[in-house]
Amino acid sequence: MCESKTLCMRIPHKRSTRLIIGLLFAFGFNSSTQAQDASSDVAALRPITLAETLIAATKNIDAQIARLQLSGARADILAANHAPLPTLSTSVSQIDLQNGIGAGSILGDKRIDKNIGIDWTWERGDKRMLRTRAATEAANASAQDLTEALVQQRLLASSAFFDLFGAQERIKQVGAIADSAKLLAATANKRLAAGDLSAQDTARSNIEAQRAQNDMTLAEQDRSRAELTLNLILDLGPQKLISIASPSPLELGSQARVDKTYNQATLIEQRPDIQAALARTLSAKAQLDNALALQKNDITLGTAFDHFPGTSNRLLTFRMQMPLQMGALGGYTYQGEIARAESQLAIAEAALERTRHAANNDALRLNQELASSQLRASSYAQNITLEAKRVANQAELAYNKGALSLTDLLEARRTWRATTLEAIAAQTDFEKAQAAWDIRFKTPL
Repeated sequence: MCESKTLCMRIPHKRSTRLIIGLLFAFGFNSSTQAQDASSDVAALRPITLAETLIAATKNIDAQIARLQLSGARADILAANHAPLPTLSTSVSQIDLQNGIGAGSILGDKRIDKNIGIDWTWERGDKRMLRTRAATEAANASAQDLTEALVQQRLLASSAFFDLFGAQERIKQVGAIADSAKLLAATANKRLAAGDLSAQDTARSNIEAQRAQNDMTLAEQDRSRAELTLNLILDLGPQKLISIASPSPLELGSQARVDKTYNQATLIEQRPDIQAALARTLSAKAQLDNALALQKNDITLGTAFDHFPGTSNRLLTFRMQMPLQMGALGGYTYQGEIARAESQLAIAEAALERTRHAANNDALRLNQELASSQLRASSYAQNITLEAKRVANQAELAYNKGALSLTDLLEARRTWRATTLEAIAAQTDFEKAQAAWDIRFKTPL
């Protein structure tokens, strides 16, 4: 028996001892397992830089399809650049059904006129050259389409890369804000227990900490969404990515790398989408010339060797064929093909002008976005964010000294949090605009 209740309460029962030891062991095992899982998750993360992202973007499925389309267009050149193939023909004639064909071998003795011949079409009006030129320009257009497709994939990939990087930065900042709110709530609970703070202010501090934790959950969700988007663009499969700014981390207020000496008209004209539209115009022009060349009749030349026992074993035939384009005989002068080619040329020229107009607007948009995003990011980095942080620190100090109410402190904290997130968004927009400018006008593929 115990001598006192206090002694009995301090000495646990053997079963209780075993239970406590088991719980401690299980807790230690679970903690070890969770630590291993966490370390494996960290190890599973794949760091990726912007340069690696841009390279991977040029190897995804969309880029592969564009390359295959170029291969098909180049194959069309081979199909177009050849003369008509000669035609081999053979026939049997002069079979006398009334008197018979006689006795003997069917090849050497029977009275059957046998012949074998060859025919070849002589294309006039440079049809082969024009046909090949049209296919070549179409292949050039496909090559420029491939370049434009790679540019588009790099633009998408760079945007997704900086979205992921911005989401990572938001997690860092929101996490720091959440830790600060949690610390404030813990301090408020201690002051409540000491009778130094009202229950209402303590509840408000706890609510603010919970809201900060919810913001952390949303930030993690945004990061997962940005990661999935980047995975989809790069076709990397289900990988855990972490974007790494290279060569240096994101610096707020960094200067835009715009070359002020560039010739905008020259750069726009060199865009692959304009070059593709120009090549299609040249291809349509060659197709129109080819349709006009159809009015020059092709001539088919042929010869045949005849074998007719009883008459001669060596008979030679020459022949020539050509279509008659005579109106009196209902001749056709290829008006439909010519009209169709003229329409295609007009469409190609209109598409070229539309592409030029869109390219000019796109260049203007990139200029405006880069300038405005740089101004916005610099404003946050050099003024707004610093001021909001200073106000929050002053409010924290004043609150700790009892010179400021909890309402004013929470308001200062909310302003700091909103300003920080807006600064990250502004800097992300600036980096995306800068990368888009470099990819479109400066970075060679």
